[in-house]
Order: sequence, then structure tokens, then C-alpha cells
Amino acid sequence: MPRRVVLLVFDGMKLLDVTGPAEVFSEANLMGADYELRFVSPDGQDVATSVGMRLPVDGAAADITAADTVMVSGGDALPTGVIPPALLDAARILSARTRRMSSICTGAFILAAGGLLEGRRATTHWRHAALLGRLYPSVQVDPDAIFVRDGTVYTSAGVSAGIDLALALVEEDHGAALTRRVAQSLVVYMQRAGGQSQFSASLAGPAPRTPVLRSLVDGIAADPAADHTLGALARQAAVSPRHLSRLFHDELGTTPAKYVEGIRFDAAKAILDAGHSVTDAAERSGFGSPETLRRAFVARLGVSPSRYQRRFRTTQA
Repeated sequence: MPRRVVLLVFDGMKLLDVTGPAEVFSEANLMGADYELRFVSPDGQDVATSVGMRLPVDGAAADITAADTVMVSGGDALPTGVIPPALLDAARILSARTRRMSSICTGAFILAAGGLLEGRRATTHWRHAALLGRLYPSVQVDPDAIFVRDGTVYTSAGVSAGIDLALALVEEDHGAALTRRVAQSLVVYMQRAGGQSQFSASLAGPAPRTPVLRSLVDGIAADPAADHTLGALARQAAVSPRHLSRLFHDELGTTPAKYVEGIRFDAAKAILDAGHSVTDAAERSGFGSPETLRRAFVARLGVSPSRYQRRFRTTQA
């Protein structure tokens, strides 16, 4: 009996959120799987996608009496806009009629607003992960995960991560061998190295309120490789190390050492992006040695500096 995969779409939905996973399941059918794809909208009407083209649907969400898997697509307006009640109702209806419920990218906001992520772990696009956590405190948001499974509910990161999630679902159903052939045919990784952090831009935190702290952080950003030990920073600010640590904690929510490391890490990424060597990046950013920089990259991104550079420096071979 075919496994029915239902994709919930709506006006403004990201086209790749649907076409990416759909291609995974369709390709799996060529390898011996048996998936039946159904596209539904809240009211059964065709929808306008993020790129302007219209996507025909097979009917309304309420028409689905049973499904094996439901995937809810994302959209740019979901994090900050008002989610239509009909869309929330459609997600709730489908959740009650499926074995596995899932979302792609900002589709997690639909699940959360519909009460489907209460007390669960989840993820979404790195740009909106913090907002998801603030709006829905009962949801344990993992901002670095490519996808998260909590019981029978799955959430995935931004856009192309829907492909990663679909591959994982196929592997659950049909094993690694078939899924590997699907991934090879689509020319994608079965499991990409590292989490979302390797794709994310640096997130600027709040500016310090205290003038002396503002001066310090400006100096750290201007010259990451300088001596920024706690003692050196305290002498520069003319305060005790204990008082300086308290200022960092109260105004920036971190320690001086962690703040400096974060600035140096961003600087190292920028130096690598500009095409410089790992050794240059380590020296100019303040990490000192390539090995120290490598440990920082592996700890934060799950990949080495050289691998990060190969992935993000250019599209050219």
C-alpha cells in the first residue's frame, strides 16, 4: 500500500520547501519505494508561491482522511506576520490524521502557533530560531540542527534542509542503501557535515550601555589579534577584573574571554572568506596557531577551517 505524503501549502510559501522534498520522495519511487504525493491547501484553492508562479493542489486539508507523513512548508511572512486561522486549523487537522508530522524552515511557526510543538524540541531557519524560542517558550529550540525529531514530530532548518529531512524519512522507511542511491542520484549529501552555524551570518548583539564597555568592545573588534586577556582589558578600562567580568555578564550576557573568542572567530571567517590561508587567518584573528583555530571551528561549526573555506569561498571549482 502506498505511503501517502501530504504537503500543506499556502499563498506565499517557499517553492523549494515543497519541490525539494517532493523530488526526494519521487526519486525514491524510482528506486523501489511507493510514495503517493498529495498537495493540499487550507481551502483547496491553488496557491501563489514565493517566486510568483501558481501551484495547483489536489484539494483541501480537510479532504485528507489519513496520511503517513505530513510536511508543512514555510514562508517569509510566517515569523513576524499573523498566521491565518485557516492555515492553523489545516495543520491541526492533518496532524490528527497522520503518522508523522513535520515542518520545513519557518513552517515550524505554523506548528508552534497551532500548539503542535508544546514541550517538544524543534528547529527552524537560523535567522528565526531565537524568535521562535521567544514567541513559544515551551518549545526547546535547537538553532544549529539541520533537522530535529521529537517523537513523531519533525522540524527542519532553512529551505534546502527540507531535502535533508525527506532523506531521513525515506531512510526510516526503506533503509540506508535505497536512500544512498536517492542522494547520489540527486547529487546531495545523505548527511551534511556541521550544523546551521556554518551557513549563518554573525548575529550582532545589543550594544553595551556603559561607555567604558562600549570603548572596549570597539577596540576588540578593531584589532582582534591584540592582547585582550582579562587583565589587559581591565587595565585598559581602569577597573578591576572582577568588575569588568560583571559588566560583561550584565550587559552582554557572557564572559570577556568568550566575547573575545567570538569576535576572533568572526574575524577568522572573514579572512578565510577573503581567500587567505588558515595560517594567516589564525594569526591575524588572534587565535595564534592553525590548530587552535581548527579546534574553534570544529567546536562551533563541526567542520575544519579549510573545509569551511572550500564550501563558502566560491562556487568555482
